[in-house]
Amino acid sequence: MRMGAPARPPAVGTFPVQAASEAGERGSVWDVSGTILLVEDDAGDALLVEEMLADGELDPTLTWCKTLSEALAFLRSHRTPVCVLLDLHLPDVHGLSAVTQIVETSPDAAIVVLTGLAEADAGLAAVATGAQDYLTKGLLDPQALARAIRYALQRKQVEQAASALRANQLMAQENARLERGLLPVPLLNDDGFQAVARYEPGRAHGLLSGDFYDVVQTADGTVWAVIGDVSGHGAAEAALGVCLRVAWRTAVLCGTDPLQQLGLLESILVAERSDPHLFATVTTLAFPPGGDRVQIVRAGHPGLLLRRGTGVEWVEPDGGMALGLLPGHGHWSVTELELTPGAALVLFTDGLFEGRTGPHSRLGEDGLLHMARDLAPLPARPYVDALVAGATEAAAPHGGLADDVAVLHLGWRSTAHEQ
Repeated sequence: MRMGAPARPPAVGTFPVQAASEAGERGSVWDVSGTILLVEDDAGDALLVEEMLADGELDPTLTWCKTLSEALAFLRSHRTPVCVLLDLHLPDVHGLSAVTQIVETSPDAAIVVLTGLAEADAGLAAVATGAQDYLTKGLLDPQALARAIRYALQRKQVEQAASALRANQLMAQENARLERGLLPVPLLNDDGFQAVARYEPGRAHGLLSGDFYDVVQTADGTVWAVIGDVSGHGAAEAALGVCLRVAWRTAVLCGTDPLQQLGLLESILVAERSDPHLFATVTTLAFPPGGDRVQIVRAGHPGLLLRRGTGVEWVEPDGGMALGLLPGHGHWSVTELELTPGAALVLFTDGLFEGRTGPHSRLGEDGLLHMARDLAPLPARPYVDALVAGATEAAAPHGGLADDVAVLHLGWRSTAHEQ
């Protein structure tokens, strides 16, 4: 298709891919003075486009390719998004397939299709296929061309922003579903036992991790609790955490003893994990009726805080290997801890004390214990909230808490620790 005979040889040409890529680096992503890629096999039409660009308000770098294969090679090597002026009738492709292949090769590129006088329907079809606009060659003028290029780039930007927004919304919905699975309602038969829980997603990367917890009271009055952390971040790790939590609750309700519970969780983790390097740290507790003791099993998980009146101690029960590190070779033991009336235990995942408090420092276990002792007079709910708030505030100047935080405050009720 000809728009007119060239008065002189075209000033544009088919650039070598490397040179074209280097030329495009001078423009910013949405700078309309950056690279324009003309895909046109007719030298006269190419010359006319060049002259109209020179006469218009834009000052682009123009790259001319005569075939679609040359254009695709250029786009694959070019990092900066471009505006593609595309003729649908090329030596190596004909019709809307050219639009489809450019969209697949360079999703960031804006496309303006150049059609003949009798091809308005083809232009509309090209827009429906993925182009941002179309122009009729016989009606082309510098202002119309400049406007089409500018609008095409802006439309592409809006499309990408809308797509990113939809993706973020879908991720937020999925995260909300996973969070509901990670955060169960404690299953308690009466109000004699107090379980206060707090879960704070680490939003530094907008990702969930595999922190989970649960509290269940069985028919004999024993209160069981678990807190755990699957290594890594993301939906797969969060889903695995949900799987482990549900499996643990099922095991408890079926009367499985604490050591068998960990063996079962490890078997499920190994079967369900997507990466053989994933592991999970877990602490389980059993509070028999009477309130004078608690049985603790720890598999690679951090220690815990013991609250007695206004005193707070860091407790390190006997520990074993984290689940999944050496499947089938973990050895865990039960530690029995005596409890005085009104005593409570505070369990947490490592996100609570791993936040940075300086360029080369973290809150750490010592910092967390110091903060926990300062807050000792507070009742259970304010105490948990203040711990999370203190850790968050300490990490705020250095990017905030990057990891999720789960906290459990557990104990038989007494006036010293009422909400």
